[in-house]
Amino acid sequence: MSNHFHKKPNMYVSHVQIKVSNLERSIEFYKKIIGFYVLEQTENSAVLTFDGTTSILSLEQVDNAISLQGGQTGLYHFAILLPTRKDLGNFIQNIIKYNIRIGAGDHHVSEAIYLNDPDGNGIEVYSDRQEEYWIWQDASTVYMTTEQVDIPSVLSEADGAWDGLPNGTVMGHIHLSVADIAASEKFYTSILGFDVVTRYGKQALFVSTGKYHHHIGLNTWESKGGSPAPENSVGLKSFTLVLDNEEQAEKIKNNLLGIGATVDQFDGAPKYGGHQAFSTEDPSGIKIVFTLDGE
Repeated sequence: MSNHFHKKPNMYVSHVQIKVSNLERSIEFYKKIIGFYVLEQTENSAVLTFDGTTSILSLEQVDNAISLQGGQTGLYHFAILLPTRKDLGNFIQNIIKYNIRIGAGDHHVSEAIYLNDPDGNGIEVYSDRQEEYWIWQDASTVYMTTEQVDIPSVLSEADGAWDGLPNGTVMGHIHLSVADIAASEKFYTSILGFDVVTRYGKQALFVSTGKYHHHIGLNTWESKGGSPAPENSVGLKSFTLVLDNEEQAEKIKNNLLGIGATVDQFDGAPKYGGHQAFSTEDPSGIKIVFTLDGE
């Protein structure tokens, strides 16, 4: 399945940085359960890969880490998109062996499995249905729901060939716990340039570019009026958005400066996560890194 939604000129999430309390324990989990390999490791951080070159996730151990608390803004979950339904079947077949707690949701546009890492960081692993089956209720609103996943049907496509995350895996989207839906909507649409594609009442909305069902989810279900977790809490450190070109980068930077948002410049090109053009914080204190390095 061609994945044009996670390529330029779309603005998409390419990398997520997670804070953990015990690096070794987390590496073990992300290798065994999720199917990553370690690309690079230091005493307190690990860059994870599935193909030996690209990284969509990295881990950072925080000292004297405190656990996630209710009412905080930050990560709701990050979502790893597998290329096919068969891959999802193989993934489920693999995790069944480990007897860990999972949830599942058929969202019509996709079929998803939900689980938490050892620190309670939310993870979704999903596969998309072919886009010709997605229902656009009008020019700009995509139909999404949450029904039960037909797990036996997904498993029937598995061929038992799970050898970690397959080539073609991408960071499909990120779903954020935010303090205020209206402020978040304004920021992600007017300032960054995303389109709202669906709403769940007044507490959640989903935004994307290029008519994807969502590159970013935003909700206040557990975080309304909340503030960011302390630095030494586990959770989300940052996520990276890929921009199409310098012109778009300048425009977003000017938009951010126009509302008094912080814009931190980066020099140099870190090896993974792309050349960082600049970073900012959204209205909920969530750090976003912008890069021009993407497909």
